[in-house]
Amino acid sequence: MQLKLLTVLISAGLAASAAHAVVTDQMIENEATATGNILTWGLNTQGQRYSPLKQVNTATVGKLAPVWAFSFGGEKQRGQEAQPVIHNGKMFVTASYSRLFALDAATGKKLWKYEHRLPEGIMPCCDVVNRGAALYDNLVIFATLDAQLVALDQNTGDLVWKEKIEDYKAGYSATAAPIIANGLILTGVSGGEFGVVGRVEARDAKTGRLVWSRPTVEGHMGYTYDADGTPKENGISGTTNQSWPGDLWKTGGAATWLGGTYDSKTGLAYFGTGNPAPWNSHLRQGDNLFSCSTVAIDVKTGQIKWHYQNTPNDGWDFDGVNEFVTFDMDGKRVGGKADRNGFFYVNDATTGKLINAFPFIKKITWASGIDLKTGRPNFIPENRPGDPTASTDGKKGSAIFSAPSFLGGKNQMPMAYSPDTKMFYVPANEWGMEIWNEPVAYKKGAAYLGAGFTIKTVDEYIGALRAVDPKSGKIVWEVKNNAPLWGGVLTTGGNLVFWGTPEGYLKAADAKTGKVVWEFQTGSGVVAPPVTWQQDGEQYVSVVSGWGGAVPLWGGEVAKKVNFLEQGGMVWVFKIPKDIAKGSTKSAKAS
Repeated sequence: MQLKLLTVLISAGLAASAAHAVVTDQMIENEATATGNILTWGLNTQGQRYSPLKQVNTATVGKLAPVWAFSFGGEKQRGQEAQPVIHNGKMFVTASYSRLFALDAATGKKLWKYEHRLPEGIMPCCDVVNRGAALYDNLVIFATLDAQLVALDQNTGDLVWKEKIEDYKAGYSATAAPIIANGLILTGVSGGEFGVVGRVEARDAKTGRLVWSRPTVEGHMGYTYDADGTPKENGISGTTNQSWPGDLWKTGGAATWLGGTYDSKTGLAYFGTGNPAPWNSHLRQGDNLFSCSTVAIDVKTGQIKWHYQNTPNDGWDFDGVNEFVTFDMDGKRVGGKADRNGFFYVNDATTGKLINAFPFIKKITWASGIDLKTGRPNFIPENRPGDPTASTDGKKGSAIFSAPSFLGGKNQMPMAYSPDTKMFYVPANEWGMEIWNEPVAYKKGAAYLGAGFTIKTVDEYIGALRAVDPKSGKIVWEVKNNAPLWGGVLTTGGNLVFWGTPEGYLKAADAKTGKVVWEFQTGSGVVAPPVTWQQDGEQYVSVVSGWGGAVPLWGGEVAKKVNFLEQGGMVWVFKIPKDIAKGSTKSAKAS
């Protein structure tokens, strides 16, 4: 009898251990208040990048010290934009050229490595980056530069499933971190500069089976898929030719390349959509839905429930992919978005109704403001690049100066929101460009721009981390930076904001005042978002370091500010040493 009871208890213990070992929907939904794991891009599905941890705070952050560092190795350094995810003491972090590493989160010991075999002829627009992985069940899942999804066993790194998203030969690629919503893995596509058709798709996270796909260019059909893969029509996105002339919608761009967020309170996933194709806006009169927009998609059906277009008939490559971060304001569930076009938007998260819109950068030339009644920008017509067909030779339209540049008031680097201060922390950039339009025709797999440009500086500095009040529209404080900011932001219950700079520093500031209270030189430019978690009673902070991304590819006057920067590929992890932490705790109790 005793032996039988012991067997039952052991079996129950093993079952509980196994249950703890896998990532569930409930665990992901609870990430906003969790402290031990980092299960999703954005730290929670809403994308707030807020952690309630307080062990590292404004009083103790000065004692923060490196614990370990890990090199991605090899010659494949380039830009490192990944946010690590962490579960059961393991860190999973992606690197350039579609690699994924599993590391011991406390020591940095390499557990396993997966290198995706990339074919010749991939066409990533803006460096060979990857922004991170998703965790579900016993899987770690990430996208690759040749537009595939790969699911690996968290413990061994063995391949569990692999699915093709789209044809890389047509210009498609994938760099975003997928997100999980109700057992579905949601992904988008990259390649807007090649005339692709943007879309969001949902797959069964355990098997990779396609469940639904939703195009983000008006006129294209959405589909649901039976268990055997049979497609069923699920409604056309928008109305064919309503906001697109002729056949241009067939190669309309609007790639969802940054990835999305999800809010269980609304049941909606929010994806930003990129620029319409081509850049030459004179070829495509109309608003060109659903480009440069936020689209809210019902994750159960794949239907677009609402959309809001930030830049109708985009003529500056302002995109609209930046993250839509949901939060509570005045008793409503709303979302904030710092758009590439230089304006910060607050929309009702359930209906899409515009609540507020204001500049978060200082120089904007394409529009004088946003009409809060109509939701549309007040364009400045003379500040749109000229029509090439109106020129004497028909080869180049009149050039104009535009601010911000197409690299945006904020680009891929995610902002953070603190429910404590009720402020957003936005990595902003002040720069402009000379831009002109040219004739262009679509050719599969070829660049589809119809524009030329030169990046320009507009001030002594470019980057600025800004604390923004979404209700008043005020910039509460800022920390300027000589080079452009290209890494994301983290904020914590310890009244701290962490961010990295191209000059190589990971910095921390007082979330209320902006006073910089700590910094560390990582050895290469930081273009990735920091994270924090708790393990064995200690709070850790981590960031990936490795200069690259879009900025060094485009040059112009900005090159003078960044040409001294060195490439790299390292994961850095910090904590307060135990003996110091204990002393700090005793001192605090004594006082």
